[in-house]
Amino acid sequence: MKSIKTWRLLKRNSFSDGVKFGVKMKQLQFMAIMCTVMLFVVYRTTYYQYKQTEMEAKFSPFDISKGSRFFSGRLKSLPRGIVQARSDLELRPLWSTSSSRKKFGVYSNRNLLAIPAGIKQKDNVDAIVRKFLPENFTVILFHYDGDVNAWRGLDWSNKAIHIAAQNQTKWWFAKRFLHPDVVSNYDYIFLWDEDLGVENFDPRRYLEIVKSEGFEISQPALDPNSTEIHHKFTIRARTKKFHRRVYDLRGSVKCTNTSEGPPCTGFVEGMAPVFSRSAWYCAWHLIQNDLVHGWGMDMKLGYCAQGDRTKNVGIIDSEYVVHQGIQTLGGQRPTRKDGCLCSLLNAKS
Repeated sequence: MKSIKTWRLLKRNSFSDGVKFGVKMKQLQFMAIMCTVMLFVVYRTTYYQYKQTEMEAKFSPFDISKGSRFFSGRLKSLPRGIVQARSDLELRPLWSTSSSRKKFGVYSNRNLLAIPAGIKQKDNVDAIVRKFLPENFTVILFHYDGDVNAWRGLDWSNKAIHIAAQNQTKWWFAKRFLHPDVVSNYDYIFLWDEDLGVENFDPRRYLEIVKSEGFEISQPALDPNSTEIHHKFTIRARTKKFHRRVYDLRGSVKCTNTSEGPPCTGFVEGMAPVFSRSAWYCAWHLIQNDLVHGWGMDMKLGYCAQGDRTKNVGIIDSEYVVHQGIQTLGGQRPTRKDGCLCSLLNAKS
């Protein structure tokens, strides 16, 4: 009898040990699976961060070493790999998914359109923006009349960035909100006025010409029927695709093939300039902090042509606009020294 009891006891103990062993094996398997999952998550996160850094380095317009002077000073307490010196103007969703991260990891909007906009010119601005959005532009509106809500009814309004400041001009907005480190992800910056007719303008074809000719600073030609034309250089040449200079033997300034600067070559007017990334980096520093109306600015932009202004600055004739010459902000024109580039106007060109 004792042997039978002993056998039953051994059998019961063996069964209990087997159950415990099975549970432990399942626990080990579960832990192994969890460790594998965690390792996979860490790997994917690290890989994503690596690809993101690699992509940013690829599209970064400026060498990291240029920012090292800041890193070695006020930012020296930060780990080197965590420093992010630049930003962009892309809208981000409140809740990101893997697909949205992938979308915004690649800079989908590589060009920027910035326009000072008053509600009285809503229809004209609407026509301009509708030309640019299909070509993958980021759009920012500077509301100088402070009225943002009146634009909400436009179907593209939520895709644009709206900045409002009462009675401020384009150059005031540009100096404060288009810092080179913020817009460095964009290949070209269109800093346009709101009173331009774009019926004969196509952004894609325009940029194709700009890139093929290597223009660092450019503008669309002005239709001869425009209300305001200040310089012959910017008038559309009907038989040309683009031009770099104008010839005119009349007047006090003779424009010939030997002319090296304004008003014959190497400048654009202030109503519709287009800057390459490098040119805007220079132009932003050229803009004085107290600049208001920008008179004289156009004649000095050649400093930022990244080389020979007679070659790197051009007017695109095949894609032209109508300058309507509408006075905005109200009031009369101030005296010339109110907001002019007085120091630059006296500088040697």
